[in-house]
Amino acid sequence: MRSDAGRRETIRLCSVAEQPPYVGIDMTQQLTRRQRLREWNDKFIVEERRLDPAARRRLYVTAAVLVVIGAVLFATLLIGVVTQTGFERLDVPVDAWFDQFRSPDTTTAMIVLAIIFGPVALPIIVLVVVVTWSITAKHLWRPLLLAGGMLTGVLLALTIAPIVQHPRPPIGEMLFGPDHTFSFPSGHVLGASDFFLLLAFLIASRLQKTWFTVLSVAVAIAMIVAQAAGRIYLGYHYLTDVSASIALSMVIVGAVIAIDTKRTVKVPGEQLSATPIVADR
Repeated sequence: MRSDAGRRETIRLCSVAEQPPYVGIDMTQQLTRRQRLREWNDKFIVEERRLDPAARRRLYVTAAVLVVIGAVLFATLLIGVVTQTGFERLDVPVDAWFDQFRSPDTTTAMIVLAIIFGPVALPIIVLVVVVTWSITAKHLWRPLLLAGGMLTGVLLALTIAPIVQHPRPPIGEMLFGPDHTFSFPSGHVLGASDFFLLLAFLIASRLQKTWFTVLSVAVAIAMIVAQAAGRIYLGYHYLTDVSASIALSMVIVGAVIAIDTKRTVKVPGEQLSATPIVADR
């Protein structure tokens, strides 16, 4: 006689065989749907990473140095512009020095830079980078930090310029059409500084590769210097304008480093809010 266990196994196999083929498809679709919901939920989990105490301390020191130096430099430049003393006295001589290097080819190159980092193209570039990064990344934390830092720079530039009311160089010196707005600080330079420095930090801090950190910072500095020189060369800003933008960017980047370190870095012995995450690239 067949055992009860044997009869139950036969009944189970018959039941499985009688199931319509679409049952397996439905189960697969449910698993796929759950996986997508899980991936979407994971995007709102802030990635956490373990570093040794010395590494976290270096991040905080770097953030503090950037904020303090940037704030002091900006305050010094602002006082000079308002009182027409200090560094402000270098504006006209530096502007005249740049004028002697004007040529058709150089002007074309500087205009291209001005367009790329202008009020139309740069927001589009930032939007594309943030959206693409948000879609491809496992977590939204770093794309949101980049967007937040860029937006902060825009708001600061729009707020400070009408308050300080620093006039631009004469319209006759402008090589890409007249601009009647105020010039302190330079929005082009502030945008370029924020974009390249924030992007360099947000990627290099996760890769933890010395060569990439050095390369990304070098590229960022080169692009910032090129944009700053271009704004003076084209006749739209003075030295104090572009320097103030770099100073503000230092404050913004320092603040982002501090926020990111506070939220994501854990040292041995500290409890993680979630399972440790290997940061996506």
